[in-house]
Amino acid sequence: MVIRMKELSTLIPELRQIALDSGANDLRLIATDIIKTAAWVRLKCRYGCKAYGKHLSCPPYSPRPEETEKVLSDYEDAVLVEFVGLPKETTVDPRHIHHHLWDLILQIQDVIFNLERHAFLSGCYKAFGFGAYPCSLCETCLPEEGDVDFHTVKRLCRHPDRLRPSMEASGIDVYATVRAAGFELEVVRSFDETIRTFGLVLLR
Repeated sequence: MVIRMKELSTLIPELRQIALDSGANDLRLIATDIIKTAAWVRLKCRYGCKAYGKHLSCPPYSPRPEETEKVLSDYEDAVLVEFVGLPKETTVDPRHIHHHLWDLILQIQDVIFNLERHAFLSGCYKAFGFGAYPCSLCETCLPEEGDVDFHTVKRLCRHPDRLRPSMEASGIDVYATVRAAGFELEVVRSFDETIRTFGLVLLR
C-alpha cells in the first residue's frame, strides 16, 4: 500500500491537535533555514552539564553540530513545539535539573515521538524528532551503569525505537531558533520561574 504525503495545510492542524491534547502549549510550522546550529552549543554540554557522557541522547553520542547542519539541508519544513509550565511537585533538589524535570522530560519525549510517528504515517517519510534535556526513558542510562564501548553501546539501548537526541545535544542553538520562529525565550534566573521548553520535528 502506498501512503501519499498529506498537504501541510491538512497535516499541521492534526499535529497541533496531537500536541495540545498531550499538554503542549503551541506548535508552529517553520522553515528549516531558520534553525541555527553552532559549535559553542556542544561546548556548553561538555563543560556545563552534569549529564554529559551519561545518556545516549547526549554528547558524545548525539550528532555533532556539523552533522546536524548537513541533515537540516535535507529538509524544508519542520514544526517547533512549545511546552510551558513548572514541573510537577517534587522533592528533588532543582539543582539536579534532569531529575527535577523528569515528568516534563517524559512528556516532551512522548509528544515528539507521537508527532514524528503521525507525520511519518501521513507520508512524511523523512520525519525526525528532537526532544529536550537528557533522555528519561530509563531510571539510569547504560553509560551511567558502567564502562561501555562507544561504538556498540547504542545497540544495547532499551528503547532504540523511541530514543531521540535533544536539540541542544545536537548543536542546535535553541534560543536563536525559537526567537527566529517568533517565540519568546529568556534565560531562567530562578527555580521559581516558569519554564519554556521546545522540541522539534523535521518534516520534509
